Amino acid sequence: MKKAILVPLLLAAFAVAPAFAQGVPLIGDDAPQFTAETTQGPISFPSDFKGKWVILFSHPADFTPVCTTEFMTFAKMLPEFRALNTEVVGLSIDSIYSHVAWLRTIKEKIQYKDMKNVEVTFPLIADIKMDVAKKYGMVQPNASDTKAVRAVFFIDPAGKVRALIYYPLSNGRNFDEIKRLLVAMQTADKYKVATPADWRPGDEVIVPPPGSCGGAKERVGGQQAGGYHCYDWFMCFKPQPKEEPRAETKKP
Repeated sequence: MKKAILVPLLLAAFAVAPAFAQGVPLIGDDAPQFTAETTQGPISFPSDFKGKWVILFSHPADFTPVCTTEFMTFAKMLPEFRALNTEVVGLSIDSIYSHVAWLRTIKEKIQYKDMKNVEVTFPLIADIKMDVAKKYGMVQPNASDTKAVRAVFFIDPAGKVRALIYYPLSNGRNFDEIKRLLVAMQTADKYKVATPADWRPGDEVIVPPPGSCGGAKERVGGQQAGGYHCYDWFMCFKPQPKEEPRAETKKP
């Protein structure tokens, strides 16, 4: 009896997995390309943002309370993201006219926590036909077939998907975690390290494990000279500067 139930479930799982994988860009994939109208004019993605990190996110609908708190928070944190060489781009299955009316309402009428008169200046994509939402797996029928879930895609300066987070329609995002993950990835890239659980800027980072027996012996024996400390050959830590990675500025 159990086998009769288990086999169809396994077959269903294998059938769903490829479809899900095709509908959602995965870590390491090229970010799907698109052109779109936004509240800041037309964009070509990701080519218009080459050399920058991008946080591309979707929200269920304009004129909704959870989304309003998220947009105000993104707008407030925009200078922090830009200091990290990162741009923010939003999306929902709404028209430009709806976007403009909603963003004007946010600025003129809404107060949330210590935020008031908040102007959203990053692009908000109009995606009435769901073209972009479908490319990024933002529409998930078991949640809603007319609204995008709360997806967050981290696109690196080379246009690669580096991380993705999905939240349900009912719950707002953790912006502290969004920034923490962004800084962690930039730190890993810049210093060729890894970051441990609950890592924060300024915490110790992990030195990647050696790839050979000789390297393991050398790692443990030379830890003092290397400025790191090991609990064993595969688990070594070293101090990390507290400063967050900053956007590089070109000299004139």
